[in-house]
Amino acid sequence: MPTEFKRKLYKRGSSFETTIPMPLLFALDKNKKYNVVFSFDADENKWYVKFEEI
Repeated sequence: MPTEFKRKLYKRGSSFETTIPMPLLFALDKNKKYNVVFSFDADENKWYVKFEEI
């Protein structure tokens, strides 16, 4: 059974936001800063999340 996370999408001003669940951040060094990159694959109709060190 795959692990599944659900996050609430909420309105903040004129945009919508959500938070990144902590279990997805387990491998990151908390002393470094990262950008979160969301990528959409239209062929697969899937979203991917990756982290890039700044």
